[in-house]
Amino acid sequence: MRVAIDARELCGHVTGVGRYLSELLNAWATSDRARRHEWTLIAHGPIRGAREWPFTTVIAEGSGATAWEQWTLPRAVAATKADVLFSPGYTAPLTVTAPLVLTIHDVSYFAHPEWFSFREGTRRRLLTRWAARRARKIITISQFSKEQIARYVGVTNIQPIPLGMNVDGSTGRLDEPVKRRSTVLYVGSIFKRRRVDRLIAAFDQLVAQVPEAKLEIVGENRTPGLDLERLRRQARHADRISIRSYVDEATLAALYRDAGAFVFLSEYEGFGLTPMEALAAGVPPVVLDTPVARETYGDAAGYVSAAASNDDIAAAITRMLTDEATRSGVLSHLPALRRRYDWSQTAEGTLSVLEEAALGR
Repeated sequence: MRVAIDARELCGHVTGVGRYLSELLNAWATSDRARRHEWTLIAHGPIRGAREWPFTTVIAEGSGATAWEQWTLPRAVAATKADVLFSPGYTAPLTVTAPLVLTIHDVSYFAHPEWFSFREGTRRRLLTRWAARRARKIITISQFSKEQIARYVGVTNIQPIPLGMNVDGSTGRLDEPVKRRSTVLYVGSIFKRRRVDRLIAAFDQLVAQVPEAKLEIVGENRTPGLDLERLRRQARHADRISIRSYVDEATLAALYRDAGAFVFLSEYEGFGLTPMEALAAGVPPVVLDTPVARETYGDAAGYVSAAASNDDIAAAITRMLTDEATRSGVLSHLPALRRRYDWSQTAEGTLSVLEEAALGR
């Protein structure tokens, strides 16, 4: 089987979809089953990590935006004589001749159009709906997202395959003493629905309870009109808040290792990868109480309600930082999560879908 992959999310800073695809490629690179197939990564520029994988790389120069996806990518796929195209990030070329496997991680732009500009929301909804109807098989990352895609996009050929849990190969050790660190960490692109502004606002109350607390925020700000630096300066403990749009893998792994709690107050996710990465590093998360959070983390998280005040948020973080029973109770569920969420299983399941889609080619 010849597999072509839309690998543009591996160019530049690798986040979100790029991290998902990187983990799949890491697993396929060491899989005897995967090595029976021919793999071609197609991107618009140099691919981070390409030298680590035994796959062919094709650079089809361009912007990597919608025009590249719809015009340049199909020609590059055709040149590989692919038996299947894997598009890991919501949309795909509509004219490609190879069977299409499409990953839709979530449909927030359908469920909450108010979070997006009219132009951006419309573009996303149209392209996702068209690509989904063109796809032979759709992969998503939770049962919650499967139900949402069926509801809003109107398709049923959906296979939920959950993500894995590891960060830079580090999974922490359960036989080590429970961490007693005071750094609070957030990692992820910053959208309005993730309430990073509420986290900053709650930090002053947290310091009143945990005087040595620090707040580390890592993620590109993708919320128009949200000035995080202004919010930081206005905080009473601004000198203890660090905001960075991106860090390299080594720095990210160190942040996970050194954190005492991870906070992710997202109203809507398809899965929520970064809290799972925190758990993999032995860091207990505090998350917003949503259906997908309950499905994904179960009892391996602390929860705050959607109606929580800043005081409530600070109190939940304080418990996770200082209460041994709370922390130990959350981390006691880590072995079960590791068995459930494994990137090798994610890669095997995804490969099965690709093989099924390519039948007859």
